Amino acid sequence: MAIAIAAITGALAAQSAPSSARAFSHEPPGDPGRATTEVTDAVADGAMPDGVTAFDDGYPGVGNLEPALLQALREAAADAELDGVDFFVTSGWRSPGYQDQLLQEAVSEYGSEAEAARWVATPETSAHVSGDAVDIGDADAMAWLFERGAEYGLCRIYDNEPWHFELRPEASIDGCPSMYADASQDPRMGQ
Repeated sequence: MAIAIAAITGALAAQSAPSSARAFSHEPPGDPGRATTEVTDAVADGAMPDGVTAFDDGYPGVGNLEPALLQALREAAADAELDGVDFFVTSGWRSPGYQDQLLQEAVSEYGSEAEAARWVATPETSAHVSGDAVDIGDADAMAWLFERGAEYGLCRIYDNEPWHFELRPEASIDGCPSMYADASQDPRMGQ
């Protein structure tokens, strides 16, 4: 009974905490403090826990986005919320080291640099490293932003990445440009 009450109390406290106060760590048994340090370093490099919104400036992945992109994203997120759609930022700004880590993981997963380049850019070419790209979570949010993003200058850039959006201010007048099949087709990647 006491365990059930503690679980309910903990769940209610977590629900009432503001999003910027969410904890993103846990302590593994036998090594107090280790996971917290690793997670803090990852967050500082741009990694995002679940549930981060465009309004959570405390996360460098959000706070280090280019101001115009962040403003457009916040306007879209506020309007989407009126439609009952929640935006979650799954990735935004990334440090060069974190981008390189993601690239190396993609090379391992896909078996070659050429195949990995379809999904992950180098630190030198990544729009995430410059703060010019954001990845949105939840299928409803991706669909909402794909449908209405041009109104805010937010465009999908790659056909194979329905979560990846970048700011194209002219899109509010001209519509979003044609998408590249994947990042390897983007001339900005220099590949």
